Amino acid sequence: MRMHTTYMGLELNSPIVVSACTLSEKPDNILQMEDYGAGAVVMPSLFEEQIRKEEAVLNSVLNETTHAFAEAMDYFPGLDEYNIGIHEYLENISNVKKRVKIPIIASLNGITNEGWVDYARQMQQAGADAIEINIFFIPGDLDMSTAEVEHRYLNIIETIKQTVTIPIAVKLNPYFSAMGNMALRMKNAGADALVLFNRFYQPDIDINELQIKTDLHYSVAGEIRLPLLWIGLLYGKLKLSLAATTGVQSAVEVIKYLLAGADVVMTASSLYKNGIPYLNTMNKDLNDWMYMMGFDSLDAFRGIMSQQNIADPTAYERANYIRILEGVK
Repeated sequence: MRMHTTYMGLELNSPIVVSACTLSEKPDNILQMEDYGAGAVVMPSLFEEQIRKEEAVLNSVLNETTHAFAEAMDYFPGLDEYNIGIHEYLENISNVKKRVKIPIIASLNGITNEGWVDYARQMQQAGADAIEINIFFIPGDLDMSTAEVEHRYLNIIETIKQTVTIPIAVKLNPYFSAMGNMALRMKNAGADALVLFNRFYQPDIDINELQIKTDLHYSVAGEIRLPLLWIGLLYGKLKLSLAATTGVQSAVEVIKYLLAGADVVMTASSLYKNGIPYLNTMNKDLNDWMYMMGFDSLDAFRGIMSQQNIADPTAYERANYIRILEGVK
């Protein structure tokens, strides 16, 4: 079975990609991911505000101590030498690229235009094959209009596209009022791929301690339905790559996403639960299913269950909603 796929022009030996997660912080883990069949690896997200905060703390320490003791500067390296996150991140990219053949995709979450541009440029220089723009932004400002929110996304894409020559993927949220049109505008702004969807880590409330809880819950298979819907709707209508993420626990979800039209399927939760070697299991199960169904390549079945290819396209729209309600007794 031919498991090859193309994502943003990058050639992958498998459609299963490791999504941005802490497992990819260690180069040795990425080597394991390649050995067990990952088509590509997305590095953990680099958060600009975290870097800025660390810079501010260092500057505060330098200012307070150097006024008290002239020789205090001898104990602190300059900012260029100080490990504030970005240097280690870039070194990881550079080191990993020397050791693996699979594509390495950097992940960036910025807060300023300067940050998006500067860090994107440095990621490319470090050897990243592509950059995933992780726009983790919740528009909680009541004065911010829909147009302003959309402009923010499009401006980020255009700014980065003018800065780097490697492909860029946009990891977006599902909350736009006109998702299809926004996907088209992102493509026109320069996006080479859309990653559907960003999984916001929503807060909970501890009713005894009266505190906001920010604990992490892994995704579950039932969460694939929203991205599955939009991949099925967008497939064949936009000339860019589609990546599916969220809810991927086994080859079953991989197959469903590919049937809907995904070029690649990303997972992290399944690896946290089952370990990195589970990538091999997912690839084997996908290969076995293809053999059983008589498909000799991914292209033989990719998108055959998308809206444009099924006999009843309304199954993706309101008519299906009515059928579901009619089926509830």
